[in-house]
Formats: sequence, structure tokens, C-alpha cells
Amino acid sequence: MARLAVVLFNLGGPDGPAAVQPFLVNLFSDPAIIRVPGPLRWLLARVIARRRAPIARENYARLGGGSPLLANTEAQARALETALADLGEVRVFVAMRYWHPFAAETARAVAAFAPDRVVLLPLYPQFSTTTTASSLADWARAARRAAIRAPTSSVCCYPLERGLVAAEAELVREGLAMARESGPSRVLFSAHGLPEKIVAAGDPYQWQVERTAAMVAERAGLGAGEWVVCYQSRVGPLAWIGPSTEDEIRRAGADGLGIVVVPIAFVSEHSETLVELDIEYRELADEAGVRTYVRVPTVGVRAAFVAGLADLVRDAAGRSPGWVPPEGRRLCPAAHGGCPIAVEVSP
Repeated sequence: MARLAVVLFNLGGPDGPAAVQPFLVNLFSDPAIIRVPGPLRWLLARVIARRRAPIARENYARLGGGSPLLANTEAQARALETALADLGEVRVFVAMRYWHPFAAETARAVAAFAPDRVVLLPLYPQFSTTTTASSLADWARAARRAAIRAPTSSVCCYPLERGLVAAEAELVREGLAMARESGPSRVLFSAHGLPEKIVAAGDPYQWQVERTAAMVAERAGLGAGEWVVCYQSRVGPLAWIGPSTEDEIRRAGADGLGIVVVPIAFVSEHSETLVELDIEYRELADEAGVRTYVRVPTVGVRAAFVAGLADLVRDAAGRSPGWVPPEGRRLCPAAHGGCPIAVEVSP
């Protein structure tokens, strides 16, 4: 393959205190996040952003004033570029959904590269209409404006990808080894939550998160009762999927256990791992009497994970343009109508 462009997608984060409120406006203006008509959504986005900005600035101040997500994603891009060097001239780009580099900026850079093939690779292992679908719809608009005409394949999701599972299982084993001196521990696979109504409408995210956790638990040698899936980052008045990570921390304390927290749906460090998990939930664990609190890192640039991403790109580059389902078939049960792969489940 002469010239391949790979585009990595992530949510993005503010690069300084002045960017926090505009970043939040962009986030809450997304119709995939606030599902109300345009004019009302834009008004709500500004109200919510103004109210949440002071707390968010405090959180980012703990990280030096801005999010480390772009730097972490760029490191993944460079590692992936190295892993794909045998394919010819490969360049890996980064496009963020709610802050720079926006899809429009990246699409112009891809157009200037003039690739023969494009592979779109979301850094969301589990598909959601609020993340993958939103990012790729944003890219489609940007690619049209930038006149990118190269055949393009979009990786749908990869919740059971072997490299991802291997890297996560390795981290679980390392975390358990750290916690062992303080006694028995429970593994909490913590993922970003979603409102129940989004899942009820057919979003496959929760189903995929639970499949990832189950496979990682099996690979790590965990037995029944030694692990649980839970959800963090709840905001607003709506009912969210559960159990919540906070409740599972308290339950572990009541059971006299330590906990090993695994960010199962995040592949890069950012505020929800470095602040919510490392600071806020650690404080909650102390209050709840949890014996020991270990938070394992995200998979980042672990060799197995990067190799898995490279395998996804190779597979996608060899397929017809369009959505690329995991292992060539639709993974989710048909009831999850939010899945973009319009293929029946294989027996």
C-alpha cells in the first residue's frame, strides 16, 4: 500500500484554563450528548458549561491547568506509526471531538498528505452513539469539506480485541500483586456511565463493556465474585446505568476488602482517571474503610495494545470501504439497534 492515513479519534480536552468553558460548550452542544432540538440544546449547553466550568477548572488545575489527553494520544499515534511501518508510507493523525485538533483541522492535514487509503480508528474500544458515532459523523462532514476522496474504512469497535484484552489482563495481574500484601481485593472494572434512556434506545456500549470485562477477567484468572463492572462520572438528574463505582467502593469497604480499579473503557490517561479515579475515589475509599486502593494505568502504549491497534488497521485497510465490524461480523445482539453494522448476528 503506497500511502496510508490512519486517523485516531478521541474526545479531547482543554489545553488551558481559558479553554475549559468553550470545551464544555462544545461537549454539551453535541446532539449525541444532549438529545433535544438545536436551539434549546445550544442554550442548555451554555448554561451547563457556565455552571460546570469552575469545578472543571479546579480539576484541570490539579493536572497543571489542562488535559494531558492530546499528548497521550499523540504518543499512541507515534507508536502505531512505528508498528505499521512495513505497510509503506503510513502517517497516523489525531482528531479530537470537542477541542483541538478538531476534525476539520485534521481533515485538511490528511488531504494535504494525499493518501491512497484512509482508516478511521476510534480510541473507544466499545461502540457508543455518544462517542464513536459522534466522532465519525463529525469526521464525515470534515472530510467532505476537505475533499478527501481516498477509499475510507471505519473501525466500528473492538471490545474483544486480543491485544486490548491481553494488555488489560496484564494490568489486572500487576494491580492484584500490588494489593496482595494488604489482604484480599475485588477488581472494579470502571467505565464511563451513560443515561439509561440512551442504552434503552439501543446503544450497545454497556453490553460491550461487560463483554470486555468478562474476557479480561477470564484472561487474568479471576473467579466469580472477584470482580464487578461499574460506572463512573454520572452527571445531571437522569437515571444512569449502574452499579455506580462509588457504590461498589462502599460495598468493598463494608465487605472488608481492598479494591483494584481498572479503567476498562479508557485507553488514555485524562481527568476521569487522574482526578476522578486517582484522587476523588481514593478519598472515598479511605472514608469507606477500603483496605487498599490500587488504580491500574490505562493501556496507553503497552506493546500488546499497540499491536492490537495495528492488527485492526491492517484488517480495515484490506476490506471494502465503509464500517468494519469486529472479526468480520456484527458482534452485538440485534436488540442493540444503535450498532452501525446492519448484519445479523452469526450463530
